[in-house]
Amino acid sequence: MARRIFVMLILSAMMLTVGYATASAPTDHKVPDSDNLVGAWRSRVQFKNGAFSSVKDLEFMYAFNSGGTLTESSNYDASPPVPPAYGVWRRIRPGQYEAKYVFFLSRAPQSFDDIANGGGWSPGGSGVLIETIILSEDGKTFKSTIRLDVFDEAGKLTESNSQAEGQAVRINF
Repeated sequence: MARRIFVMLILSAMMLTVGYATASAPTDHKVPDSDNLVGAWRSRVQFKNGAFSSVKDLEFMYAFNSGGTLTESSNYDASPPVPPAYGVWRRIRPGQYEAKYVFFLSRAPQSFDDIANGGGWSPGGSGVLIETIILSEDGKTFKSTIRLDVFDEAGKLTESNSQAEGQAVRINF
């Protein structure tokens, strides 16, 4: 009986040691080339034309997820209040990617009475961004070109082919 307990203690200690070594093993692995874009990014964006061309301090925050989905938010999401953009991305060739993401627009209340009576910011259409991304060789930055189309609540195109350029930096520790 004592021998059995001793063997169990030895096996338990070995399992704990293996578990600890595995849990503390370095996780510095190279991301496959098809997923080099995966991660969080911060980008400065400047539109050359269209409704956003007057905005000189526009920034995007991206989360490119493994599997090809993405979330984008800007420093202007609260003006007017809008949710983040959601979309997809894909690799075109090594170091080049394409992203397509959609966001909703809000229409401002016409008066304070609208807010006081339970109204507020109502749906005001949507926008579709198509972005071509060129990743740097070290994978720490990218440059991009962006095309924006804006639609009203009925889905009618109201602004077409606004062009922008972006420069992004990977968010890292």
